[in-house]
Amino acid sequence: MVMSATTVCEAFQATVAARPDAVALRTPGDGQRITWGEYGSRVRRIAAGLAALGVRRGDLVALMLRNRPEFHLADMAVLHLGAIPFSVYNTSSAEQLRYLFGHAGATVLITEETFLDRVRSVRGRTGLRHLIGVDGAGEDVLSLEQVETLDGGLDFEASWRAVRPEDLLTVIYTSGTTGPPKGVEITHANQLAMYGARQRVNPLRPGDTTLSYLPSAHAVDRLVTHYSAVASGTQITSLADASQLAPALRETRPTLFVGVPRVWEKFRAALLAGIAAEPDGARRAAALEAIETGRARVRAERAALTGSGPGPDAGLLARHARAEEAVLAPLRALLGMDRLRTAAAGAAPCAPAVLEFFTALGVPVREGWGMTELSGLSSLDPPDTSRPGTVGRTLPGVELKLAGDGELLARGPVVMRGYRNAPERTAEVIDAEGWLHTGDIATIDGDGYVSIVGRKKELIINAAGKNMSPAVIESAVKSAGPLIGQCVCVGDGRPYDVALIVLDPDARAAFARAHGLPDASPAALAADPRVRRAVAEAVDQGNARLSRVEQIKRFAVLPVDWLPDSDELTPTMKLRRRAIAEKYAGQINALYERADARPATTS
Repeated sequence: MVMSATTVCEAFQATVAARPDAVALRTPGDGQRITWGEYGSRVRRIAAGLAALGVRRGDLVALMLRNRPEFHLADMAVLHLGAIPFSVYNTSSAEQLRYLFGHAGATVLITEETFLDRVRSVRGRTGLRHLIGVDGAGEDVLSLEQVETLDGGLDFEASWRAVRPEDLLTVIYTSGTTGPPKGVEITHANQLAMYGARQRVNPLRPGDTTLSYLPSAHAVDRLVTHYSAVASGTQITSLADASQLAPALRETRPTLFVGVPRVWEKFRAALLAGIAAEPDGARRAAALEAIETGRARVRAERAALTGSGPGPDAGLLARHARAEEAVLAPLRALLGMDRLRTAAAGAAPCAPAVLEFFTALGVPVREGWGMTELSGLSSLDPPDTSRPGTVGRTLPGVELKLAGDGELLARGPVVMRGYRNAPERTAEVIDAEGWLHTGDIATIDGDGYVSIVGRKKELIINAAGKNMSPAVIESAVKSAGPLIGQCVCVGDGRPYDVALIVLDPDARAAFARAHGLPDASPAALAADPRVRRAVAEAVDQGNARLSRVEQIKRFAVLPVDWLPDSDELTPTMKLRRRAIAEKYAGQINALYERADARPATTS
């Protein structure tokens, strides 16, 4: 990117001019391939068509699309009009859509046929004037191709050059875990401040490749992937079905990949399950030994970095070289991670054991921290001086400090303009000195490395008055065994901690195959004594990493799967704790029925 760009439109035009023949957007298998030059031409045509439909500067245009190239085309076209694109989650109910369209004040929706019935059911109670379909037209729907043929006399060059840094870039609605979604207003200046700071720590390069698979309504895909790619010339492969992430990774072999912690956990669980299912005992043992050798090297290098050890000796380096050639490099290729230059985990804390596992494989996953209200990213674990278990140091230009109660406060050019149509809610989180109160409890060490302890509103205070972070407890338990897909710690106001556990679907299926179980359904395996023993062993291992008061005393294995954007999980697989506590109150109360809580191994 030309670092002097002051708007995303200007950055986009610079990239189009510099890389017209390079592929900008594609789908797996090259079903679609769009060069930067074609990208620029289509943005011009779509913008002209939207202008002919009456879209003007400052209007909000809604997008309800799966991850596909048309999202990028439409979003960028809206921006070039000085209008404001925003996305809604595709799993939103009809009533949620009515609220979002109405609250945002959207006049146009760009969507696809599969979502139209839901939209039509509430359209009359919204301000939507036009529906545009990327996959065809209908009685009340214009196709995107039809829009591209409309000409309202738009002066395209003047239009995008009139966009100012302080103009809104997008509105990102939070997933609403504790109430109605809030519309976070991000400006062009916010986005470019975040991008510029990121470039100084871990730069994106022209020709980098990445996958877009997280919902475009989320800050990670929109701010960290989509707009950053526009500025850097990164090629994006759009994956419409996130369940196909593993084969898409193998096909794409990206140089950059960002995953929420649950994605990394699932990759680890699937890989370990595959190794466990290997019928050749020697091959199975060699794979596990290679990973342990990688882990030994990681720990030795970390000890040398912190001054607590001498570093890897010649023997360990030689064993690692053999393991790298025979096992680790092939495993990375199997995962599609053999070209990764940057691998990151974000949106929630990632278990240290998971980070160490991938680093042992030769895929050093760095954690970053941010929030939608801070333009998606505010700290990053630097590649050269990484400290696993932290979210790194503050990005240049961003200030972080701790309040008296340990809450992390942030200030700088990445702070949002405010919550849409909610000045009182904005004033609740941004104080008079410009500090945004993040709601995260954190620590900052002497070198400026930040560690996130947990969410302020989620801290558990047990009956004895002990404060605990459920996220820390859950992370310890989940990382102890691949069978545990989700873990929810409960203990607020209670005499001890208990947990609700949901089995990982992939690890569950592998366990069933390995033990000759004919029924791999969650209900069947949740009741199987062998599964319960394996889960109990993992809980015990997790407990060994926790203080006595934090340990899980009893647990319940639930006979269900939890899916993204459900009663239990947000679209990016964060826990909806309040809803879980209400829905599973009976199971939770049953875990406290006995005063003499037995150890987890016998619960």
